Amino acid sequence: MSGFVEGVRAQHPAYGELRQVTRNAAVVLASNPSPMTLDGTNTWLLGGGDSEASVVVDPGPDDEQHLRQVAAHGPVSLVLLTHGHADHSAGARRFAEMVGAPVRALDPVFRLGSEGLADGDVVEVAGLTIRVLGTPGHTSDSLCFLLEDDGSVLTGDTVLGRGTTVVAHPDGRLADYLESLRRLSDLAPGTVVLPGHGPELPDAGQAARAYLAHREQRLEQVRAALAQLGPDATARQVVEIVYADVHQSLWPAAEWSVRAQLDYLREHG
Repeated sequence: MSGFVEGVRAQHPAYGELRQVTRNAAVVLASNPSPMTLDGTNTWLLGGGDSEASVVVDPGPDDEQHLRQVAAHGPVSLVLLTHGHADHSAGARRFAEMVGAPVRALDPVFRLGSEGLADGDVVEVAGLTIRVLGTPGHTSDSLCFLLEDDGSVLTGDTVLGRGTTVVAHPDGRLADYLESLRRLSDLAPGTVVLPGHGPELPDAGQAARAYLAHREQRLEQVRAALAQLGPDATARQVVEIVYADVHQSLWPAAEWSVRAQLDYLREHG
């Protein structure tokens, strides 16, 4: 799961087709659109130099057709996961069986036939140098993958191509998320965002700063709601005020973020 918007675009990119985005990154869109996944999950194929093999990031849902479409694009050396939510990871085991590649992730639950990943790791594979950035907040196990030579960063659900992301309380924490956004805001100008959902963005730092401003605005709205409702207000009561302009079908997801905001305010005053 990722973010929430008031609807899904009427016109989706073509499902199952490989689209080249940067010199070293191409994407195959999974057919799992929803208000939470936007157009669907982006499965990224990375490769550099003369390597015929690729690295696949986030195989996506356990959708046999999608997994076969990704596998059809050639040999795979390694599978990486940005985090463990099912729309990114549920197909990882089946995909690994298809292509005979190990799976690396921060959470040991999702590793298969290989070591884990941690902040600061450098993965050299398929003609690429991939730097691992620990970016908790959306979830505790969220990672981003920086392709320095390509000038891009794979952000999973930490930064989306459209809309905002959910802080998936209680596993996700707002304090962690804000720090992760600050870290992304320091990336070199022009670092392209390759998100887990939605279209690519031209500048990671700019996107992260916009997210930070949005989070501060939401915090002010939550503070104002608490002043109106009283300190014992429930997350649902706050949602009904702060997210009044969002479709009610998305309020349960908004409650996660509000719970994270309430925890943050209790911790930081």
